[in-house]
Amino acid sequence: MGIRFYDTLTKQKTEFVPLAEGKVGIYVCGVTAYDVCHVGHARSAVVFDVITRYFKYRGYQVTYVKNFTDVDDKIIAKANREGTDIREVSERYIREHNDDMDRLGVSRPSVTPRATENIQGMIRLIGTLLEKGLAYREEGDVYFAVDRFPGYGKLSGRNIDEMMAGARVDVDEKKHNPMDFVLWKGSKPGEPWWDSPWGRGRPGWHIECSVMSQRYLGDTFDIHGGGEDLIFPHHENEIAQSEGASGKPFARYWIHNGFIRVNKEKMSKSLGNFFNLRDALTQYHPEVLRFFILQSHYRSPIDFSEDSLREARAGMERFYETLRKIRDLAGEGEAKAVDPESLSGADREVLEKVNDLPGRFVEAMDDDFNTARAMGYLFELVRLLNGTMADKDFRLTGASRFVLSEARKKIRELGKILGLFLEDPDEYFASDRSRESEKRGLSAAEIEALIEERRRAREEKNWKRADEIRDALAAKNIVLKDGPSGTTWKMG
Repeated sequence: MGIRFYDTLTKQKTEFVPLAEGKVGIYVCGVTAYDVCHVGHARSAVVFDVITRYFKYRGYQVTYVKNFTDVDDKIIAKANREGTDIREVSERYIREHNDDMDRLGVSRPSVTPRATENIQGMIRLIGTLLEKGLAYREEGDVYFAVDRFPGYGKLSGRNIDEMMAGARVDVDEKKHNPMDFVLWKGSKPGEPWWDSPWGRGRPGWHIECSVMSQRYLGDTFDIHGGGEDLIFPHHENEIAQSEGASGKPFARYWIHNGFIRVNKEKMSKSLGNFFNLRDALTQYHPEVLRFFILQSHYRSPIDFSEDSLREARAGMERFYETLRKIRDLAGEGEAKAVDPESLSGADREVLEKVNDLPGRFVEAMDDDFNTARAMGYLFELVRLLNGTMADKDFRLTGASRFVLSEARKKIRELGKILGLFLEDPDEYFASDRSRESEKRGLSAAEIEALIEERRRAREEKNWKRADEIRDALAAKNIVLKDGPSGTTWKMG
C-alpha cells in the first residue's frame, strides 16, 4: 500500500495516485506580504516542508509551488501609512519571510510566484469566466456568480443557503448574490492599477492562486494545500473559478493543516494573539520549534505555550544527548561492519530495532503523514540506546561500535525528513543554551564566567561564595553538574 492521507474534498483517507507516475505537483497558498510571519505561518510551512521531503524520500519528483500575495488591501494600507508603494512593502516582507523560513530550516519551494507577475493570466481567466456566463460586470468591477456553478460548496461541505445565513461576506450592493466574490476591482484614488478590458483595476485575492497554480502545474494537478482557515471561502472560490473556466477537475487532493492556538483560540494577527516567528527563533532553537510542531498530527490543533515549548526542548535534548554519547563512545564516522549473526544479547536487540525503524517510520508517514507516531518510534530507539549504554555490563566492542554507528545513521537519515537532528551535538547545545540563557537575562559567556569564578572560590575554599554562585544560577533554572573534567551546565 502506498501513501494515504485525509482528503478534505472527499472527507476520508485516500490512497494517493499521482497524475504522472513518479511525479507529484503541490500548490500551497503562501503569505500576504504586509507584515512579519507569526508562529501560525511556521506550522503550515513546516508541515508542507515535511510532506514534500517525504514524497522525495519515497522516490517522487516533486514540483512544489508556493505563492506570495504582493497586492492586497492590507499591503496598500501599509504602503499609504508609510508613504511608500506596495512594491517596497511587499519586497521587504518577502525578504523577511525568506530569512525566517531559512532559519527555521524550511526548504525553498520549486517556484515562488508573485501575484503581480501574473496579472495578464488573471485577466485572461476572468475573460473566460465572463464568456461562459459564470461572471458579470458591475461598473468597473467583475464578480463570480456562485449560483451559476453547480459544484459550489463541495469542498467546505456547505450549501449556498447555509453560507448566506452564516458565512462572513463582504457587504457590497453591487453583488447579485451576497455570496458572489470579486474577480476584478476597479481602481480607487491612491491604489495601484493595471489596464484591463473592464477598466483600470486590480485582481481579487482568490483569482491569484487559480492562475499561479495552473501556470506551473496545469489545469488539473495533484495536491492543493494550506491552513484549514482557507477552506472557505478561499479554496472553495478557487475551485469554482478554476473548474468553471477549464471544465476540468482542479486539484485532485486537498490537504489542510490545523491551527496553532493560544488560549484555545486560533493564532492570528486579527485577534492580536500572535507570536512573531522571528522573536520565537531568537528564544528557541529552530529545531525545537519544528519538534514542537511535528510532535502533533498536522490536522490537530496545537497549543502554543511556554510549557509546551519547554517539553519540546527537553525532547530535543534527549535526542542530541544520545547522539553525543554515541559519538563519544563510537567515534564520528561509520564503524567497521560486522556479521549480524555474530551478535548476541543487547547488541542484537538494538540492531533489530535499528533495522526495523525505517519500515515503521514509513508505515507511520504513509498513514496521513503521522509525524507524531514516526517520532514516537525514534523515541523508542533512543530509550533503548540510552538503557543499553547505561547498563553496568555494557562494554564497547567492535560489534557494539558498529551497532551504535548504525543507530546514529538511521536517526540522522530519518530525522532529515523531519528537518531534525541535523547539527553536531556540541553545536546544537551551544546554540540552544545561548538562546535560553539570553532569555533568562544571562549570556552564555556570563554563565561561563560565573562558573569560572565559582571554580576559583572552591579552590580557595571560599565555600560561601561558591554556594552563592550556584544558588544564583539555580534561581534562573540553570543547573550545574560537577564532574572529573570540570563543571558543565544546562537549563532546567
